[in-house]
Amino acid sequence: MAVVFERPHALTDKVFSYCPGCPHGIVHRLVAETIDELGIEDRTIGISPVGCSVTAYDFFACDMVEAAHGRAPAVATGIKRARPDNIVFTYQGDGDLAAIGMAETVHAATRGENITVIFINNAIYGMTGGQMAPTTLPGQITQTTPYGRDVKAAGYPIRVCELLSTLDGVALAQRVTVDSVKHVREAKKAIKRAFENQVNGRGYSIIEVVSACPTNWGLTPSEALCWLRDNMLPYYPLGVYKDAYPEEGGAKK
Repeated sequence: MAVVFERPHALTDKVFSYCPGCPHGIVHRLVAETIDELGIEDRTIGISPVGCSVTAYDFFACDMVEAAHGRAPAVATGIKRARPDNIVFTYQGDGDLAAIGMAETVHAATRGENITVIFINNAIYGMTGGQMAPTTLPGQITQTTPYGRDVKAAGYPIRVCELLSTLDGVALAQRVTVDSVKHVREAKKAIKRAFENQVNGRGYSIIEVVSACPTNWGLTPSEALCWLRDNMLPYYPLGVYKDAYPEEGGAKK
């Protein structure tokens, strides 16, 4: 019998610890498929964050390093500079990347560090119980904003791709989602391009994945996807925000 579908080699056989309906598992698979297709597992090093994916080292079969909260870009920078022939990626949530880790994120990007960043934006702190995150939408209810995020008191959400796209060191900044088969395929293409950029020495690439958090949003998985489409995507439009090396010839803009 012909095998038409199987677990990527770059994923372990450990059962995911994520909640039902959480997109982390989908994104993990896309990253692992990319590592398989590029044939880079033996030289890939991933950086685990602090957050729901803190145990990503259990799921990826490549070498993994655990970073302190928000410090994944700094750890990735050190590893990549010490071992430039390795492929280094970080996998971070919005609290890790855009709150405590924002300084590391911005400075790694502006330096053009040759790393790949996978950024999960679900507009909330997932692991710690559902508090407001830097990406929480205006008016969105969380554990720390029971009446909705008040922009007069808490400020506006951070649009990470738009922010980083202004920096000269960024090779690719793209926002995707995985709420449908079409979008999963687009996300896979984006993630693969981000890794290819690193293989080709093109600098910093970030793929932002707009995601659902059914548990902390208080919704079923299907309801969470509807909420994502109705609320998240209008505020965080999908698309390429910077591509310094477009596919047409790979010439730098």
